Amino acid sequence: MREITTYAEFWPYYLREHSKPATRGWHYVGALIGLGVAVWAIASANYIFLPLMFVSGYFFAWVSHGLIEKNKPATFTYPLWSLISDFKMLFCFLTGQMGKELRKAGVTANA
Repeated sequence: MREITTYAEFWPYYLREHSKPATRGWHYVGALIGLGVAVWAIASANYIFLPLMFVSGYFFAWVSHGLIEKNKPATFTYPLWSLISDFKMLFCFLTGQMGKELRKAGVTANA
């Protein structure tokens, strides 16, 4: 595969790497737990726990790639775009836009 040089190219690639609903679901769980940890750590001034937001987020994501999607997480090649896309994917899910985004990326409903 050629190197991706723009986020506009990356987003459809990212969605294709998350073609299975269960993979996306585990990403949502990890992202929400990570956000919860971040809010709690900041609100309680327990900043030492902030790194746990990454641990929780990436744990669920990486396990889902290994056990469900059976591919290498995009984080290893495109870490910043992957982090941005994790939250964009969650936002699209929460706002009902995920189906449209998946169709534009060529991900079938049966994936």
